[in-house]
Amino acid sequence: MNSTQQSSQSIENLICFSKKIDPIGFFELRKFNLTQDLPIIYQWVQKEYAIYWGMMGLSYDEVKSIYQKLEENTHIYIGLFQGKVAFLLECYNPQEDIIKEHYEVKEGDMGMHILVAPPNKKISGFTWYIFQFILDFIFSDSKINRVVVEPDAKNEKIHILNERAGFIFQKFIDLPHKKARLEFCTRQQYYNAVAEKN
Repeated sequence: MNSTQQSSQSIENLICFSKKIDPIGFFELRKFNLTQDLPIIYQWVQKEYAIYWGMMGLSYDEVKSIYQKLEENTHIYIGLFQGKVAFLLECYNPQEDIIKEHYEVKEGDMGMHILVAPPNKKISGFTWYIFQFILDFIFSDSKINRVVVEPDAKNEKIHILNERAGFIFQKFIDLPHKKARLEFCTRQQYYNAVAEKN
């Protein structure tokens, strides 16, 4: 076995959550590997569709530095669909983030950011299925009671998705890099929303 095969195998072994999402197929989640994954993520964040990620125009080394720092207090994952890289997930403790200045953080809160890969082919509802998989993963941890998000106020697509998943708008907040919508979703609100959609 050569070094490339060893590297690939070791990364595959880091899968921490998997689930089949009907009707489209199998999703998996593994830990982010800076060396392996950053080249892919860098390509994504330089594209127009990822403008709200806030890294467009940054150099590779600048993005690398950001993720090296993020790894200190953020759980970063790569999502796979049918074995291929499909999205990036960042989960963070709001108590360790600037967001804590804008609301009263409760025990069991979890913040998240999601970046979906640019589509190779159109799959109806694909982003919603990713969203559902991610929330299933987060709420599989019994210690997590509520998910906190702060998307850019101008990002209309994510607002629609958040509402569909049961997120409730709280207020607009001014963060250093954006005006954002603070939104919460409890475990029960998510389960109720999914039940209504089905």
